[in-house]
Amino acid sequence: MSAALVKELRERTGLGLLECKRALAAADGDIEKAIEELRKSSGMKAAKKAGRTAADGVVAARVAEDGSYGVLVEVNSETDFVARDGSFLGFVDSVLEKAFSERQDDVAALMAGELEQAREGLVQKIGENISVRRVAVLEASDGVVGSYVHGNNRIAVLVQLQGGDQDLARDVAMHVAAVNPPVVSPDDMPQELVEKEKEIYTAQALESGKPAEIVEKMIGGRIKKFLAENSLIEQPFVKDPDMKVGKLVAAAGASVAGFSRFEVGEGIEKETVDFAAEVAAQLGG
Repeated sequence: MSAALVKELRERTGLGLLECKRALAAADGDIEKAIEELRKSSGMKAAKKAGRTAADGVVAARVAEDGSYGVLVEVNSETDFVARDGSFLGFVDSVLEKAFSERQDDVAALMAGELEQAREGLVQKIGENISVRRVAVLEASDGVVGSYVHGNNRIAVLVQLQGGDQDLARDVAMHVAAVNPPVVSPDDMPQELVEKEKEIYTAQALESGKPAEIVEKMIGGRIKKFLAENSLIEQPFVKDPDMKVGKLVAAAGASVAGFSRFEVGEGIEKETVDFAAEVAAQLGG
């Protein structure tokens, strides 16, 4: 088993070296499977997501004055230095303007023609790869769309409400930026994910040695807690933890219809090089 794989598992789980080695060996080197088995056997609640955020760049948002629709874009660069460059930011503005004016969320269609030429020219000028990674459009048929952009354009969120106003939508978008819920409500959680969590909780509960009826209640309680913690409307509102987001919105006669959240580089894995280990390996060879 490679030292790098063991190191990643230790970083993601916080468990000891030997335990991680054994888990990887039992899982034939499949790190995700190893994490699942470790959660079952050790009671570990969760593990950090794989990979480090590698791509740099910015995200940006724009919402129509009447709140009828909004647009998010993510444009990536290789370094933070370029992400702060005026030419790069000007290109981002052009991408956002076109996506907004056309209500276009198809990257290939968006980049056809002048924008692609502009991108190629920018790559030649700056010397880094520049890419328009994704675009999202939210439209409100009976309500409003609001936005929130955080941290020097590192996180951007659109929230679509049925009813309500843009100030409320912005507050909910701020919450989504901070907490990053995967779904709006418990009913939206993918069933396969619920079943996987149930399998893990079952294995943990059975280790307690408690009677079957108690184990069943334990599992049900943990699933309910999992759904509440990961559903937007069930989460305590960041600006008022005594109020759940769903109740906050309902008090204004509204409901959350959907949201979209972009964080720069999320899910893009960058290969990291341990130069000391590389040199040592070469010398050893």
